[in-house]
Amino acid sequence: MTGFFDDRETRSADQRAAENAQRLVRQVAHAKRQAPAYAAMLADLDPQEVTLAALPVTRKSDLIAAQAEAPPFGGFTALPLADVPRVFASPGPIHEPQGAGADPWRYARALHATGLRRGMLLHNCFAYHFTPAGMMLEEGARALGCPVFPAGPGNTESQARAAAHLKPACYSGTPDFLKSILEAGDALGLDLSSLRLGHVTGGAYLPALRQFYAARGLTVRQSYGTADLGLIAYESEAGEGLICDEDVLVEIVRPGTGDPLPEGEVGEVLVTTFCATYPLLRFATGDLSAVLPGASPCGRTNMRIKGWMGRADQAAKVRGMFVRPEQVAEVLRAHPGLGRARLVIGLDETRDTMLLRVETPVRDASLVQNLSATLQSVTRLRGTVELLEPGALPNDGKVIDDTRPA
Repeated sequence: MTGFFDDRETRSADQRAAENAQRLVRQVAHAKRQAPAYAAMLADLDPQEVTLAALPVTRKSDLIAAQAEAPPFGGFTALPLADVPRVFASPGPIHEPQGAGADPWRYARALHATGLRRGMLLHNCFAYHFTPAGMMLEEGARALGCPVFPAGPGNTESQARAAAHLKPACYSGTPDFLKSILEAGDALGLDLSSLRLGHVTGGAYLPALRQFYAARGLTVRQSYGTADLGLIAYESEAGEGLICDEDVLVEIVRPGTGDPLPEGEVGEVLVTTFCATYPLLRFATGDLSAVLPGASPCGRTNMRIKGWMGRADQAAKVRGMFVRPEQVAEVLRAHPGLGRARLVIGLDETRDTMLLRVETPVRDASLVQNLSATLQSVTRLRGTVELLEPGALPNDGKVIDDTRPA
């Protein structure tokens, strides 16, 4: 299966940047005008002059607190509840509105890159209750003109029997559940040869699984998305990283901050969506990733990321108080010119310890003293400081390393 979903996938970098800059101005103005929470957050910002990096970061904790204060959506939506097609609830709890219109989560693009085409039946094994995953994939398939079997999760033997009867062309669900269905079909002597495509997300797509599907002649590609944002990035036939969706702006920032990181550095994924119903700006996913250099060999030209590389929300409780990545970032901001830093939490017999390891070419006892004082001022906890050569810390996005026994 070849071809692009639309010509936006092959735009030049300059054209995409110019068009996205105009869209950002409109989206910020729309959010400020229609969403009460953003009206307050953006009160002092002029949408015509704002840059992406100047916008405040929206965190899941902001949504949880705001929704508790002003249910159901905390003032982050631009439509009244009566105009929202569906409402969902994810762990947190966080409640999400479905956007208006066809394919509001934009999954048609990712399914098209997998090979799904008009008329093919999608066997959709994502859940349809509480969380929006099932509807996210269904709406994408319907936008492509594809019928959908809303199978949901579980009931492996029944899934295999249904697939043998309905003969779907494509599976959607978590990466490992398709393997379970195929193995159940083998045990029952069923013909599941119609399944030649798979689109997976919501879990780790490990190399052993890729090999299993490839050995059976299946093309199974993955995507990365969230209930709040919809599609963020997707895999193409090139199989080299995940290509960012054309209707979001993706940034990689230092965890706990909104400070952009250079290409290749592992950091937290921030996403700005152009959804009119739920105009989230610089939404912190809590996930780690990194930007890959260059464009995909498949011909799509948008930015690529490595995919999910762990969690960025690394808070730890030390001597009864929470320490968070944003506090480590605050310490670094007080001492410009430093490189990566990692706060190592340990245990000395029964007492929690903190060691701040910082990359810097400077070897100065006064810097150690000043960093120690800033660390105590910011966290209200005493800790020691170790200065390291630049590049000594791994490029894994980890800011807080809790080494205490579980």
